Amino acid sequence: MSSSENNAATDQPMHLDTDVLVIGSGAAGMYAALEAARAGASVILAERSLIGRGGATVMAQMTVAAALAEQTPDHWEHHLSDTLAAGRGLCDEGLAALLCEDGPRRLREMDDWKVGWAREDGHIKQAQAPGHDRPRCAYVDFLSTGPAVSRALRSRLNSAGAVRRIGELLIVEISVRDGQACGATALHLTTGRAVTLAAKAVVIATGGLTGLYRRNSASSNMVGDGYALALRAGAELIDMEFVQFFPIGHLAPRLVGMDPIMWDPFRYKLGGKLLNAEMREFETDYVDQDSRSDGRYVLTRDLATYAITKEVEAGRGSPAGGAYLSFQHVPEAEMRSAFGPVVDRLAANGIDLASRPVEVAPIAHYHMGGIRVDSMLQTRVAGLYACGEAVGGANGANRLSGNAITEAFVFGARAGRNAAQRALQASSHWEPQAARPALDLLRSTERRDAPNLAAIVVELKALMADGVGPFRTADKLRLAAQAIARLKTEIGQSPVSSATPFDTVLVDWLDLRNMLLVAQSVTLAALARTESRGAHQREDHPALDETWSVNQTVSLSGGQLHLGRSPPSRQRTLP
Repeated sequence: MSSSENNAATDQPMHLDTDVLVIGSGAAGMYAALEAARAGASVILAERSLIGRGGATVMAQMTVAAALAEQTPDHWEHHLSDTLAAGRGLCDEGLAALLCEDGPRRLREMDDWKVGWAREDGHIKQAQAPGHDRPRCAYVDFLSTGPAVSRALRSRLNSAGAVRRIGELLIVEISVRDGQACGATALHLTTGRAVTLAAKAVVIATGGLTGLYRRNSASSNMVGDGYALALRAGAELIDMEFVQFFPIGHLAPRLVGMDPIMWDPFRYKLGGKLLNAEMREFETDYVDQDSRSDGRYVLTRDLATYAITKEVEAGRGSPAGGAYLSFQHVPEAEMRSAFGPVVDRLAANGIDLASRPVEVAPIAHYHMGGIRVDSMLQTRVAGLYACGEAVGGANGANRLSGNAITEAFVFGARAGRNAAQRALQASSHWEPQAARPALDLLRSTERRDAPNLAAIVVELKALMADGVGPFRTADKLRLAAQAIARLKTEIGQSPVSSATPFDTVLVDWLDLRNMLLVAQSVTLAALARTESRGAHQREDHPALDETWSVNQTVSLSGGQLHLGRSPPSRQRTLP
């Protein structure tokens, strides 16, 4: 039975106008909003949760890469060289150069905003992370970098009068008229009311897709909704097959109230040994003979993920199905000096690092792919921009450690500034008719016997982990593609509803609609790429194939996904 008479989404929508609409309020979204306001534009910063407390940044504990050269001689071109090497030949060099060249300026600006970078002898302190040729990664206190960054940006937003912040706003569709983005249609979660937003430029800052996986380090809303919004608006995606798995996500014993990727800073600062079931270090088994372990890092994330997985497959895994991470060689006093309060929190979880190791295993952590943009951070849809992890191309086949928050700063600022410049020079293309498709979708909501949407979410995450995880085969990928198609059929074309103001059933359906489209994009791209490169590892095609030195693109037309190929951009001249 139709519930239109009871559904607030079918009422006359609330309408708002702005110059720039920013969707998502992690570091990239907040930076975009601030920069757009500084350029003179009015801004609406829309977020489905709480402003500045969603996305990936607030979850991040670790480091931010930039060639500051305060303690060690450095130059952004050295940072770029390491970024391109990690990307295995697939980076958009213009975007990568932008990230590396502008990174120092953004970190110093954040320093002016009192983020609290750790210092030594008056200089911003930097650590050396995997894949970098020298110490280049700034941090706050190793375990609080992301929260400190988010706090500093929220503080700046509090004094930015031109930014209107609206939480609990779920964007349903981006509106496009005459080939130009002109706003969006949203659902206000607490009231169930539809909201239309007119904007002269739109910025997608919704983060990545690692929430599609069973084990992940993401916020709960990191399921790729920005990618789905971009596809439906007419933009392209790029490099969707490249999902980075963090190798030492916490596995056992049970850890409550702490981040599963917390062990990286321990290894940075104290050292740590990866051991198999024989209690033998195994990292050097997977590198050249010239490589030496100092108890910290030998392998980049993709190779470490491979090493742990192969040890488990060989029957040398830990009891919970991972590897041991041991700090038993570190004096307890040294451990407490470095991480005193954290040591106490671990003790409350029954974990004593001085007496026994913990178990770790790969966990979905970051997505190298995303929305395809040019050097202005604009998609192929005029007036539609993207920034942060929502952008694909800069990292190629594998992201260099420490580049994620730098990317949020640099791309957020550039997208916000360019969006504002467009908005201040352009007239509005908005008209109520532009919101018609999204409003019609919401008005088609039905109360009917529906599948268990929560169970479908669980099933989707499991099939992505098992079939589209760090090590893939054609058989696994085909089965995953078939299962995704089946789940799309199960949820149907029309939304389902509980006919209550805070309609969790409708929200789950809208989320699944996006999740299944994005999961399909990853799976099809992974099936097509018949080689192993970076974070994409095909066990049935284990070697790198130079004929695959191309980026894959994904577009949506007539309700169907289409794959394309193009050579990586080598253009570094940025306007």
